[in-house]
Amino acid sequence: MNYQQLKKIVGFYSRFTASFTQVGYRWRSLSWDKFTPDYHGQHWLVTGGSGGIGRHIVLEAARAGATVTAVARSESKLGTLRDDARKAGIAGVETECCDFTLQSDTERLLRRLDASGRKVDVLVNNVGVLLDDLSVTAEGRESSFVSNLLSHYQLTEGLIRTGLLAGPRATVINMTSGGGYNMPLMVAMLNVTDPAKYNGVFAYGFHKRAQMVLNQHWRDTHGSRGIAFYVMHPGWADTDGVKRSLPRFRKILRPILRDAAAGADTALWLAGTRPAQPEHELVWFDRAIRPAHVYERTRATKDTPRSLVAYLESELARQPTASA
Repeated sequence: MNYQQLKKIVGFYSRFTASFTQVGYRWRSLSWDKFTPDYHGQHWLVTGGSGGIGRHIVLEAARAGATVTAVARSESKLGTLRDDARKAGIAGVETECCDFTLQSDTERLLRRLDASGRKVDVLVNNVGVLLDDLSVTAEGRESSFVSNLLSHYQLTEGLIRTGLLAGPRATVINMTSGGGYNMPLMVAMLNVTDPAKYNGVFAYGFHKRAQMVLNQHWRDTHGSRGIAFYVMHPGWADTDGVKRSLPRFRKILRPILRDAAAGADTALWLAGTRPAQPEHELVWFDRAIRPAHVYERTRATKDTPRSLVAYLESELARQPTASA
């Protein structure tokens, strides 16, 4: 690590540690109005819903009256979720098993949802992963790229195309990360399958920046349909993903990391209030609008929302069949 890299790291943590941890959440929440959610009559679809922040969103949305379909790839964890909801007296929790690292599996999920004919009022694109080592799927893609970005695009566009996600009260909430603040939009870095060039932390940051850009594209493209699109980041929460992928980070900051409730709060609030948004690109954090860029260097890019979407469409058109 050279001096410039060290300087960036120190600057980043100095700037955001208090804000992104439980310290910032508790301080800001002191000034919030009371929020009592009521989601009766709504159907939610939450990806990555078997653990961490996604699990909390599932349980709290169901507790507030929604019927919630939690989607994850581990049937055993989904079974535990159903059992825990039942024990807590929470009705309305349903599950679907899907591996979001595979285009073919996401397509099968879409077909099942379409066959059911049930509308989705709130879609939470929460599934995501930060990998230490390169993992290439049977379909020939870098695993975290598919989980963090391509599956979000495939699922959201598929639900809109089939009419299952439609206005006037439909809501999409995309779960991003403060890690995206470090990266510009770089389409060429989204799906790195060369071990010599792969860096899991960088890949995650590029995916999360692309997620912010994609959310703005959806607002511009589908906003007239009445669908509300929000992108938010939950702060630094003590999840299994952090425990697995960032052990040193967790060891140092664990006493002040957010819990799942703090991480999920803004998603639940957005779905319940559907606040108005200005036209420009932005991110929601702790129930407030924040800038999409905190460093001017991340604005410098040759890529555009159009080139991002064109790349995602080209990937989906490739129709890999190795694991189908």
